[in-house]
Amino acid sequence: MNISEFLDHLNAHADKPLLFVLPDGGCIPAHFHITEVGHVKRNFIDCGGTRRSTESCLLQTWTAEDTEHRLPAGKLAMIFDKAGDVLPNHDLPVEVEYEDFSVSQFPVSGTEVMDGALAFHLGLKHTDCLAKELCLPGVCSPAPKVNLLGCSPSTGCC
Repeated sequence: MNISEFLDHLNAHADKPLLFVLPDGGCIPAHFHITEVGHVKRNFIDCGGTRRSTESCLLQTWTAEDTEHRLPAGKLAMIFDKAGDVLPNHDLPVEVEYEDFSVSQFPVSGTEVMDGALAFHLGLKHTDCLAKELCLPGVCSPAPKVNLLGCSPSTGCC
């Protein structure tokens, strides 16, 4: 879900409290705070030597001892308004960062009104090889290329 879609839901249900539903069906504790609305840009080179970049809007959640705290959708929409030019556009996908036993990031995959709250469903992120044609034996074209590390696909070095 991108920022525009996310904001549409927040504004349509401004008076409702927010929930974030984790991929396993559990929820981030309802007394969470949003401590950051950020623009994250990552530039990198994959193992095949191709330059790439990704961008997202990252919402950092944090839970404290104030278990009565609830964030209404409208207040989060106002926080986005304050973000201003931190977010270069509203086409960026929205991700939520949450710490349980480790810090994890989850893409926002859907929404629904559930038990009187605006619930955003969170999906999973996965690692992947972006140069499979270079790194996986048997997947390459007849003349294998050499990847960034200088190894051929059949060596399994990347």
